[in-house]
Amino acid sequence: MPKLKTHKSTAKRFRFSGGGKLLRRIQGQGHLKRKKTPSLKSDYRDTVTVKAVAFVKRVKKLAPYLEHK
Repeated sequence: MPKLKTHKSTAKRFRFSGGGKLLRRIQGQGHLKRKKTPSLKSDYRDTVTVKAVAFVKRVKKLAPYLEHK
């Protein structure tokens, strides 16, 4: 059985927590930061738990060797 290839952009955008939950960053922090409020920019530092079961399955299929800590 050959090795599975990891989808690299998925591996860079997601990670698993110690308890096995899938975590992602909040969208909208790439550019145009001048016009965003300081409170909004501080909210961007947090991570969000992905709750959709179908999406978690999809990420596990795209990045099978992503660390499940």
